[in-house]
Amino acid sequence: MTTSRDRRVAKELADIHADQDSSGVFAAPADGVSLRSLVGIFPAPPDTPYAGGTYEVEVDIPDSYPFKPPKMRFKTKIWHPNVSSQTGAICLDTLTTGWSPVQTIKTALLSLRMLLEFPNSKDPQDAEVAKMMNEHPESFALFAHEWAVKYAGAPRRTIDTSQFAQPSAAAPVDDAQRYNGYNKRMVDKFTSMGFDVEAVVDAFRLVGIDRNNGHYYELEEAYMGEITARLLGEQ
Repeated sequence: MTTSRDRRVAKELADIHADQDSSGVFAAPADGVSLRSLVGIFPAPPDTPYAGGTYEVEVDIPDSYPFKPPKMRFKTKIWHPNVSSQTGAICLDTLTTGWSPVQTIKTALLSLRMLLEFPNSKDPQDAEVAKMMNEHPESFALFAHEWAVKYAGAPRRTIDTSQFAQPSAAAPVDDAQRYNGYNKRMVDKFTSMGFDVEAVVDAFRLVGIDRNNGHYYELEEAYMGEITARLLGEQ
């Protein structure tokens, strides 16, 4: 007998397949049949040490899905502070306390892709990687790229490590009107996924994100999931 969980997962997989060209993420049954154990695949974001690589994750669907989050683990080895370099275990609130039933397998995969673009060394899964990122950011970027080449099939290239410099907290003055008072870097986390600035700003307003006088701050993963869901029309 088909369960409500299986029907939900089947619908989500169909949506992922239909939207693959736009979202860039893919998921399917690991054995070609079972809706309990999936494999997720996504390309690394550009302008990161991982760019050009393709990453696979194991996706286990619990019986109580979507009321409990899918369990995800990187199959592709990656040098990242929020992913264990040994086991592939992931530290991401969206997959634990920040999960909401309105989120989907697709939004979870997009959150992982975003995690590659914005690693958070303040809440690490791998302390050794986080220490390198904090103390030797250039070495971190080069090492992350080496792993991307070795394990994810990324092409070898010259890495621009300037992105790891401390960013300016306030949005540029000439962006104030377009970004409606929100910090540009916060908005660009989502525009880098292909969404328009205006759509992201609208999602921020609808979710109730604080403008914080245009200063940057880390969004909680629950908010990031809600914003992504709105941008994808799933809320």
